[in-house]
Amino acid sequence: MSDTALGPTTEQVWRRMRAPLALFALVLIVVSALVLIRGDRHEGRLDPRSTHPQGSKALAQLLRARGVEVHPVRSAAEAARAIRPDSTLVVPFPNLLADAQLRTLAAAGPARTVLVRPGEAALAILAPGVHTAPDAGRRTLQPRCALPAATRAGDADTGGVRFDTDLLPDATGCYLYAGRPTLVLTPPRASHDTVVLGSAGPLVNDRLDDNGNAALALNLLGAHPHLVWYLPGADELPPADDSLWDLLPAGWRWGAAQLAVAAVLLALWRARRLGPVVTEPLPVVVRAAETVEGRARLYRRARARDTAAELLRAAAREQLARVLGADPSEAALIASITARTDHTTAHVHALLYGANPESDEALVTLSDELDALIRQVRTT
Repeated sequence: MSDTALGPTTEQVWRRMRAPLALFALVLIVVSALVLIRGDRHEGRLDPRSTHPQGSKALAQLLRARGVEVHPVRSAAEAARAIRPDSTLVVPFPNLLADAQLRTLAAAGPARTVLVRPGEAALAILAPGVHTAPDAGRRTLQPRCALPAATRAGDADTGGVRFDTDLLPDATGCYLYAGRPTLVLTPPRASHDTVVLGSAGPLVNDRLDDNGNAALALNLLGAHPHLVWYLPGADELPPADDSLWDLLPAGWRWGAAQLAVAAVLLALWRARRLGPVVTEPLPVVVRAAETVEGRARLYRRARARDTAAELLRAAAREQLARVLGADPSEAALIASITARTDHTTAHVHALLYGANPESDEALVTLSDELDALIRQVRTT
């Protein structure tokens, strides 16, 4: 018999698979090239190097054009080393930082600290006396304060977290909504003040040119010639419960999606050859009796009398329930059989649900008794 009759040859397999493999290799090369080309791009939110709509590169460029040195850092220790007496420190994600990191920043002593949407833990360390109030939602607000940085900017997209400054009467609150400010400037302490922003709207690329957002951001962040922009690195953040998909770089996620599309197209291409089902004569016809005998020999060789007995009983219970039109549950089935025959409840229970036979002879006896019971039920 030839190899073709037994299965495809190596040459046939290669001819079938070379097109899919070539497609897979092409997609892999393209994805790898895109990842390498885009590897130096920054896509993070509020990242001063990112051109993403939620990045802040446009603001960083404007600050540099005004002579402000923008210094991105990735750790609290690095930020503390970079801070000078004339520095502004921007903390876009204070809620992600541990207390130890917040205290490191507080001890560094920048001229100004800018916090974006801080929570109570960050406020307690970096802006004591300021507390959060219910969120105002995204909206454009008027300054309604005497802070020059706000009055020169005018309306801005500062709606977001509101703040309570009742315990800090010297604080300046701007952009009020329902009586609570969404921007707070704390009074200076040892030549150090803190700006608390309830929204990141004035800092991101896609909203920088709306209303007075750019002017407000430049006035707040450009007050000093040196700006330290602290974005915590992965080693400083708490472990996240991310899926494998979330951990893939954006380029690889795009490539995975392309591979999925290619796999679907390949399946459709291969399926085009499928037609209607064609019947053909079987090379060998096996009688049902021979199949039963073969299974019986297997059970006997394995000494699986318990399995064989349960199969016989299950088949008998199914036939009896169908003939009697009875509920197949144990109690109902036994009651229906005893009502129709002269067998006792104990005898019927032993036949249908009893112990497993201990010998082949007992198994044959059980089979005969089950057949007899079925015949009696059918004839009565």
